[in-house]
Amino acid sequence: MEAIKQVAERISETSTETCQQIQEAESVEQIQLKYYNDDDDDSQGSRSSKKKRKITLDNFEFLKVLGKGTFGKVILCREKSSNHFYAIKILRKDVIIKRDEVAHTLTENRVLQVVDHPFLTYLKYSFQTNDRLCFVMEYVNGGELFFHLNQDRIFPEERAKFYGAEICLALGYLHERNIIYRDLKLENLLLDADGHIKIADFGLCKEDISYGSTTRTFCGTPEYLAPEVLEENDYGRGVDWWGYGVCLYEMMVGRLPFYDKDHDKLFQLIVCEDVRFPRTISPEARDLLKGLLHKDPNKRLGGGPGDAREVQNHPFYITINWKLLEEKKLTPPFKPQVTSETDTRYFDREFTGESVQLTPPDQVEHLNVIDEEAENLTFNHFSYQDISSTLGSSLASSLNSLGVKKEVKEEKEILKEVKEVEEEKKEILKKVKEVEKVVEVEKEILKEVEEVVEKVVEVEKKVEKEVKVEEAGFVLLR
Repeated sequence: MEAIKQVAERISETSTETCQQIQEAESVEQIQLKYYNDDDDDSQGSRSSKKKRKITLDNFEFLKVLGKGTFGKVILCREKSSNHFYAIKILRKDVIIKRDEVAHTLTENRVLQVVDHPFLTYLKYSFQTNDRLCFVMEYVNGGELFFHLNQDRIFPEERAKFYGAEICLALGYLHERNIIYRDLKLENLLLDADGHIKIADFGLCKEDISYGSTTRTFCGTPEYLAPEVLEENDYGRGVDWWGYGVCLYEMMVGRLPFYDKDHDKLFQLIVCEDVRFPRTISPEARDLLKGLLHKDPNKRLGGGPGDAREVQNHPFYITINWKLLEEKKLTPPFKPQVTSETDTRYFDREFTGESVQLTPPDQVEHLNVIDEEAENLTFNHFSYQDISSTLGSSLASSLNSLGVKKEVKEEKEILKEVKEVEEEKKEILKKVKEVEKVVEVEKEILKEVEEVVEKVVEVEKKVEKEVKVEEAGFVLLR
C-alpha cells in the first residue's frame, strides 16, 4: 500500500508541473498574438499587415551637423516622440541618380534592415521625401578610429587586438549572411561611448556572396583595395580580410602598409611589393598580418571556408574570450571622454558649426525634371521601420507579468526579450511533451500496481480462508 501512495504522489506532482508549464507556454503565445495583432486592421492578423506610423522629417529636431559629403549631410537629431538621439543621413535623390549610385544606396538600405550585431551600427528608420532619402541611424559619438589613431600615432598591440577582435566578429557575422563589406577603413570604424567598435557605412556591401561566390565590381578606397580587385579578377570574401589586415597594420605600425600619392604607383605597390614590418612588432602580430596581407586570396588568412574562424584561431588572439567579447563583457582598452548623448567633441568642428538647415536642390537640377513615375519606381519600397518601434505598453506589461526583465532604454531590447521568451516557450513545450509521456508511463505503472495489489488482496483472503478451515479441522480432530 505504501508503494501505491508514493506512485500516486509522484504522478500528482508531475501533473501539477505539467499544467503550470502548459499555462506558461499559453501565456507566451497570447503575448505574441497580442503583439502581432495590436493596431492591425487585417482580420487575419498577419505580421505583414501590421500598421506602421508614418515617419517624416517633422518627427525629428535637428541639432548639429556631424558630417557632409557629395550626396548630403549626416545630422544629429532628437526624435520628438521618444526623446532618443539618432544620426540621420539625408541624401539628395537627384545627385544619387545623376552619379548612378541608386543600386549602392538601395543595397545599403536592404543590408541595414537585416543586420543585427553589437559591433554594427543599426538602422531605426528609412524613409523618403520628394527629393531626399533618409536613414535614421544609431548615433555613435565616440569618434572614428582614424581620429584616435591620428591623436595617438600608434595603438599598443593589446588595444589593436581588442579592436581587431570585435571587427573580426562583425565581418564574420556579415559573411555568414553572404554579405561582403568591401570598404573597411579606419574612417568607417567608430567607437561607441563605452569604447566598443561600431562599423558604419554599408554603401559598398555586396549581397549573395557565399564561400566560392565572386563578383567583379571595381570599388572601394584606393589604399585599402586588395590585389585581386586591382587586377580586375573575380573576387570574394577575401577582400574584406585584406582590408582588415590593412586596418590592423595601421593601428600597430602607425602607417599604411602601402602608400603613394600617385594612385597608379600605389596600385603597383599593393600588387607587387612585399609588406615590411618594424622590429617593434611582435612575432604573433607579424605572422597574423602576413597571413591577412597575402597577395593570393586563396592562401590569405580568412580566405578559406573557415572564414572568420581562421582568424580567431590565430595565436595572436589566443587571450581573447570570444563569447564574452561578443556579449560586451570585456572592458575596452579606451573609453571616449563623452559627457552626454549630445557630446560631439569627436566630430570635426568644421561640420558641427554649420547650419542644420537643408539646402534645396540646385535650381538647374531640381528634382522636378525627374519623371515622377520613374523616380517612384527607382526608390520603390524604400521605407523601413525597426519593428521594435511599434511595440506597445501592453506587450511590456505582459512581459512583466511573466517576470521577464525589461529594465531597458530601447524598445529593441524588449523585442530581443520576446525572442528569448519564444525560444523558452519552445523548450517548455518540448518538456511538456516529455512530461506527458512520463505521466502516461506512470499511469500504466499505477494501473499495473493496482492490479498486483488486487491479486495480493485476493491471495491474502484465500490464504486467510484456508487458514480458518485448517484451524476448524484441527479443532474437530481434537
